[in-house]
Amino acid sequence: MVHGKKLAKETLLPSVLEDDDAGAQSEKLQLWEQRVRRTEVSVRGLKDRCSSPDENMIDGGERECEEEEEEENEEEERVISDEDYDTDLELGDKEEGYDPTGQTCYMEACKALQVVPASSFLKHLQDSELNMMHRGLGPQGAKALAVPLATNTSILRLNLRDNWMEGMGGAAIAGMLKENCYITEVDLSDNNLGDYGARAIAGMLKENSSLLRLNLSGNHFTDQSAEHLGPALITNTKLQHLDLSYNALGERAGQILGDSLSENTGLGSLNLAWNGIRGRGAVLLANGLQENISLRSVNLSFNGFSKEGAIALGQALKENTVLEELNVSNNLIPPEGAIHLAMGLKANKAIKSLNMERNPIQSAGCYGILKSIQENPDSAMETLRFPDITVNQDFEDLYAAVKETFPSLKVIHSGKFGAFSKAKA
Repeated sequence: MVHGKKLAKETLLPSVLEDDDAGAQSEKLQLWEQRVRRTEVSVRGLKDRCSSPDENMIDGGERECEEEEEEENEEEERVISDEDYDTDLELGDKEEGYDPTGQTCYMEACKALQVVPASSFLKHLQDSELNMMHRGLGPQGAKALAVPLATNTSILRLNLRDNWMEGMGGAAIAGMLKENCYITEVDLSDNNLGDYGARAIAGMLKENSSLLRLNLSGNHFTDQSAEHLGPALITNTKLQHLDLSYNALGERAGQILGDSLSENTGLGSLNLAWNGIRGRGAVLLANGLQENISLRSVNLSFNGFSKEGAIALGQALKENTVLEELNVSNNLIPPEGAIHLAMGLKANKAIKSLNMERNPIQSAGCYGILKSIQENPDSAMETLRFPDITVNQDFEDLYAAVKETFPSLKVIHSGKFGAFSKAKA
């Protein structure tokens, strides 16, 4: 078989030479010419030795002929294998190497999704913090970002605020967070994620074990969104800070989140400001706080807790031993509600800050809260924030007495009266 290849190459050699330039021959052709000359010399010498009258010489010549032929065959096989090996190397050089920065796959994703690559994203891919707020990425731009971020190991804090990525873009980021185990803080606020995005985020929270802070403020979440997020908060024990403010969470959401908070053991702070949690939803949310064992800061401002919600909060404060900051400003709480809230403060030993601003609690409600602090020698209260009220001498005397017992206590309001501090909220 080898001789056949050799014969074919020698037969084709003249035609190759005719096509080549007269003054330039390839290294391969030179090699074949040298081998042909060596073969001719070997054959002539062999014939001379074979025709010698010396029989020993004839026998030895036959053996040498066979040995030289074997060497020629081996040499030809080495040449062929070397040529094949060189070809493999040339193909390998054409393969693209792995890009650890993620820039290559991002550019390819942008091309496939027909979006303009964000230069700031490419510039900060290897930083620990990536700020892409107000970039107008949209759903497709968010999808493109998600591709390299899934395997990124540098970014720890990701800010994608106000990019109008909607539900599809939010789902892409959620899918990325299922794969990425390095990112610990994410801001997705003001992106119009809606109920579809909330569902994707909830699915991510059930699997992600590295995310510590998540901002979902201003995303048009409704009670349906809470139906997805509630169970996720029971499953997830790693998330420490959650912001759901400026959404459309209503009475049903209050009930769902209340049930979730009673079982959650990871959250340290929760922001539910500027929603529509009221009525029975407010009561059930307060009941959930009563059983919670991890939350230290809760913002419930600008909802509709009113009297019923305040009564439930007062009961929760009797049992809760970990909550330190509670903001219930602007919740339509009347004096009766403030009095019931004060009853909880009388037994509480943990809360340090209470914000009651912009509630119609009047001087009677403020008086009741101050009185509860005075009657609780174990109170940890440091800051009280009250709305504008008209006070009498009894109120000022009570305030002076409380200050003697708790000299570090700060009572702040927006008016200018009595012995109250004039500091602003």
